[in-house]
Amino acid sequence: MSALLSLANICKSYAMGEEEYEVLHDVNLTIERGELISIFGPSGSGKTTLMNIIGCLDVPTSGEYVLDGTLVADLEPRQLARIRNKKIGFVFQNFQLLPRLNTFSNVELPLIYSGLKAAERRQRVLGMLELVGLSHKAESFPNQLSGGQQQRVAIARSMVTEPSIILADEPTGALDQKTGQQIMDLFRQFNQAGRTIIMITHDPIVAAIAKRTVRILDGRLSEEGGAINAKRDTEDVCR
Repeated sequence: MSALLSLANICKSYAMGEEEYEVLHDVNLTIERGELISIFGPSGSGKTTLMNIIGCLDVPTSGEYVLDGTLVADLEPRQLARIRNKKIGFVFQNFQLLPRLNTFSNVELPLIYSGLKAAERRQRVLGMLELVGLSHKAESFPNQLSGGQQQRVAIARSMVTEPSIILADEPTGALDQKTGQQIMDLFRQFNQAGRTIIMITHDPIVAAIAKRTVRILDGRLSEEGGAINAKRDTEDVCR
């Protein structure tokens, strides 16, 4: 494997009145191509800020972020938008499907932004819906789908551009345990096919499926050194 992304001495601060509030402190993280990794921490730990920086939705106050050999700080807004469209697939806790579009059109949307022709868009969308088991729901609207089905639509949308990275923010947070396990099985399937999966979560059960876990607390990272112990960390959360 070769490094897909590298964060070096990343700090992120926000102005709070006349003071600066530092959310991330000297974050160093390297993720190899093809990894299945979880970034695990409680609410307020800085994991959402870190996710936004990894996803090129925000920029650090200081430090260096290299994505697939490119120094992100050197990129113009249009280039960053292209990276978000081509290299990074986003999966959000609350799905973020457009309610007025059916399943097919929701999944097709990033391909329209990519400029693909209609015939190729149709082929890719139908293939992806088949892969996530929703080809029979292509004409259904979000309010006609279960939570698990909506999340599978969101995963199909994230994958349809064939990105290098899937960045999943609390991907099972709005789902019951059984449905959440089905979503985790999909992530394993995509990872086995070579996709890099980065899961941002406070749930030790979700974090436990990763081959590697990085903890974040008060804006600082520490390496777990392998898969997380779901039972132990569930007990820690419940204390």
